[in-house]
Amino acid sequence: MSVAESRRIVLFRHAKADWPQVTDHERPLADRGRMDAAEAGRRLADTDIPFDLALCSTATRTRETWKLAVHEFPHRPKTIYEERVYEASPGELIAVLNETPDDVQNVLLIGHNPGVQGLADILAGSAEGDARERMSRRGFPAAAFAVLSFGGTWKALEPGVATLLDYWAPSE
Repeated sequence: MSVAESRRIVLFRHAKADWPQVTDHERPLADRGRMDAAEAGRRLADTDIPFDLALCSTATRTRETWKLAVHEFPHRPKTIYEERVYEASPGELIAVLNETPDDVQNVLLIGHNPGVQGLADILAGSAEGDARERMSRRGFPAAAFAVLSFGGTWKALEPGVATLLDYWAPSE
């Protein structure tokens, strides 16, 4: 793959979590979260993006979200459960993405707010259609995702280099 070709990143926030008496890291999905995760998976499959790699937080709610969403995909990408995605800032998420091998074209990152929303905001130097307006209006609720593209190597990923192509949130 030429580094001039477009790469895509999908930033996917975990679905709605429950609040049982467990640590934050171990919180499971709520019933609504399980339904929204499957719907998000169908919407992600509809993008026709052939994901090469999924980077998923190790938290229970992100792992459950991914398991339900990927079930809707035509093929399962390589998945790495990455501890650094849990409670990561946008800068920390960029550092994780900068380590992606250059033979990977399309990455799906399943994480948490405020990091995921912050990363979508700072990566998107431009946007297509009304995607930015919809994302700004809705915020980044549970099970939402943003689709971004950029050219260059993963090491060159930095604020402002991407285009926000699409945004989806449950009940949108």
